[in-house]
Amino acid sequence: MEIEFTDQNFDSEIIKSNKPVLVDFWAPWCGPCQVMGPIIEELAKEVGDKFKVGKLNVDENPKKSAEFGVMSIPSIKIFKGGKVVKEFTGVQNKDVLKGELEKI
Repeated sequence: MEIEFTDQNFDSEIIKSNKPVLVDFWAPWCGPCQVMGPIIEELAKEVGDKFKVGKLNVDENPKKSAEFGVMSIPSIKIFKGGKVVKEFTGVQNKDVLKGELEKI
């Protein structure tokens, strides 16, 4: 199941995670973000035992969005050891994201 990340839980859930974490930076008014939603949910179900997968609403959590330079959404970032190791902008294929996670 996907995790709802926030400015408040970002450090504990993502930065300090011992698993790689995929974060989908999104907003409810963003059309392409609505397309990514079900893809992220499906991905979370498939890889949730090995990786953390979740979403961060940029409107409700502007601090971390700004800190990580999110200028366009959807913006997907993969974190490992507290650092961004891969980034994508725009709608992405689930298999591409899964493949990138498995490379880490």
